[in-house]
Amino acid sequence: MPALICGSFAFDNIMMFHDYFKNHILPDQVHILNVSFLVPDMRREFGGCAGNIAYNLKLLGGKPMPMGTVGEDFAPYGAWMDDNGIPRDYLRTVDGTFTAQAFITTDKDDNQITAFHPGAMNYAHLNEVSAAQGVTIGMVSPDGRDGMIEHAEQFAKADIPFIFDPGQGLPMFQKDELQTFIDQATWVTVNDYEWRLLQDRTGYSEQDVMDRVEALIITKGGEGSVIHARPNMRTEIPSVPVTTINDPTGCGDAYRAGLLYGLMKDMDWETIGRLAALMGAIKIEHHGTQNHRFSPDEFAARFRTAFGYDFK
Repeated sequence: MPALICGSFAFDNIMMFHDYFKNHILPDQVHILNVSFLVPDMRREFGGCAGNIAYNLKLLGGKPMPMGTVGEDFAPYGAWMDDNGIPRDYLRTVDGTFTAQAFITTDKDDNQITAFHPGAMNYAHLNEVSAAQGVTIGMVSPDGRDGMIEHAEQFAKADIPFIFDPGQGLPMFQKDELQTFIDQATWVTVNDYEWRLLQDRTGYSEQDVMDRVEALIITKGGEGSVIHARPNMRTEIPSVPVTTINDPTGCGDAYRAGLLYGLMKDMDWETIGRLAALMGAIKIEHHGTQNHRFSPDEFAARFRTAFGYDFK
């Protein structure tokens, strides 16, 4: 049972500045800002929401079918996907573009300056859900604006249940557009900040959303998550203890892969949420978004240790 994951692919260029931005930016001179930061440490990671979710779903033994638009520079990422058995059937290379790229510089105070180039992501609408065969569940995650709108419409028209995961793309949409997304979706997942923003933009209460979807999943970082599901179920999902906190980037994508896997396996919501929480915990222990690995037995053992029962 494959899952069609519509979303972004990106290169994350992560740099460390071994000083403090505040020592080089003069507050009274920001109107003529001209600074340069020496960044001796740099790494390039494979990222993007669709890429991250597909990677994590594959680790769990699911069948991801990512759909996205990439640039002429995608070859190293494509080779990585091939090495990890993630299909590229529904990736479209857009001539004359770069794959979406983030350039993130972090100083010694963990302050960050980020520049993001969307590149090929802006052409996400060139892909169509109908091109994928055998799809039984889908996801609309952050991507090009037109692509997100059209893919949600296409899932709904094809009567394919899907998760709406607006993520950092949420501010791109107005009230009526977000209301339409919710009307079309089967499930909605957001973090706690995004939930407040979604309420503010739509004017919807928790009950308003629940009148339209089968479940609303809200993640709260280290405080765990909560799942509101029909008819009147509220499930608190605890966070999972971690050995170390290395990098929170991509934890939400790992969590969402857990949601997809649990839904594909028709698990109960309590187990789905715990499985997703464990995915996020494993991710936070590793740098980058696709550098963690585990075997099915290792994952099952850690789930048993964390929650006291077997999910299979």
